[in-house]
Amino acid sequence: MDAEILARLEFAITVGFHWLFVLLTLGLAPIIAYMQARHVIGGNPRFERMTRFWGQIYVVNYVLGIATGLVMEFQFGLSWSGLSVFAGNVFGAPLAIETLVAFFAESTFLGMWIFGWGRLPKVLHMLLFWLVTLTAYASTYWILVANGFMHNPVGHEVRGGVAYLTDFGAMLANPNTLYAMWHIVAAAMVAGGGFVAGVSAYQFVRRTREVPFFLSSARTGLAVAVPFSIAVAETGFRQITPLHEAQPMKMAALRDVLLPEDRGPATVAQVQSEMAARLGPGDYAPPGWIATAYDIMMTSAFFIVVIALFGAACLIRDGIARSRGAAFVVALIVPIPFVAATLGWLVREVGRQPWAIYGQLLTSEARSPVGAGTMLISLIGFSALLAALAITNWCLIARYARRGPRDTDLGTPAADSREQPAVALQL
Repeated sequence: MDAEILARLEFAITVGFHWLFVLLTLGLAPIIAYMQARHVIGGNPRFERMTRFWGQIYVVNYVLGIATGLVMEFQFGLSWSGLSVFAGNVFGAPLAIETLVAFFAESTFLGMWIFGWGRLPKVLHMLLFWLVTLTAYASTYWILVANGFMHNPVGHEVRGGVAYLTDFGAMLANPNTLYAMWHIVAAAMVAGGGFVAGVSAYQFVRRTREVPFFLSSARTGLAVAVPFSIAVAETGFRQITPLHEAQPMKMAALRDVLLPEDRGPATVAQVQSEMAARLGPGDYAPPGWIATAYDIMMTSAFFIVVIALFGAACLIRDGIARSRGAAFVVALIVPIPFVAATLGWLVREVGRQPWAIYGQLLTSEARSPVGAGTMLISLIGFSALLAALAITNWCLIARYARRGPRDTDLGTPAADSREQPAVALQL
């Protein structure tokens, strides 16, 4: 297999695995912050138990997600040195800031939160997790600044075959960055809310004795999943206009899915001719299957809305706890946001091909001069490592989800903060 294809496949696998960890981290963080605030401000011991239970799942996912992020860092030097040579002066600073925020600020605050149970004042301890949440989203923004430049290169000039930053403000306000940020925020909240609601529903399928605990969790998760399942579609559609302006070839490839009634002149063949005339001979069309990926993503989004609304309706008179069938349907919401998000990432990134930086640097020019044999060994090694991390993460999360809130490993619960589980459905 060609070395470039192997390099692209390796990076796709690395980022794809890391993206699944990040999505759940971003989605759970605000929900856990809200739960702890309800306990600290309202004094409800149930929300302290909820913070501990969902918090330990968050910690497991965060730690293993950091490990996948470290694996991803090696890709730039191993496989894509040409990208760093051309654009390192431009997005080196955002990537450095993202690293400082994620690996230093965020992890420091999280460590203080983990080991601060019972040792720090409750308000300070609560504020630490709010800082974890804010730095998580700040980290996301900075990585999207770099990624947005690759999709819509602005605020720079090319001198001697190297890009130099000329307008940092334009780079920070890049529409491709801002619209993607809002879309990712909505997608993450759907994933987090759906995960909390789905795991709670799974406990009802198993006839849990912790009915009040998981009813409160299901209400919280669905209160997040319902509005954001609608917001994720709205923020997605808002990207169509800047996409048409910045990447006309991708828009032409998606036209039959996005705008089937539009039979205007912007066909793939015509945009190909325009780009060939402007940039020289070459095939500038992205793979045709991104339209299928987009179509499946939209179908998945529809099912998320339907299941979230169904779950919200089942909360009336605690129906989700009384009907195993209803609970089973709601539990199905857990994997769908991750499927939709993965397909969305493929549409965004693979649809940019054959460009590493759209219109300026081809993927073939961005690749390191590494042979196919070396890339194959690297691909196998990194894939095995990522698979091991992912399986470990999923097994640990599944174990905690099945075990429920009894004897949580996060912190040392005070004896008087324990809420006695309910045996019956009466609240």
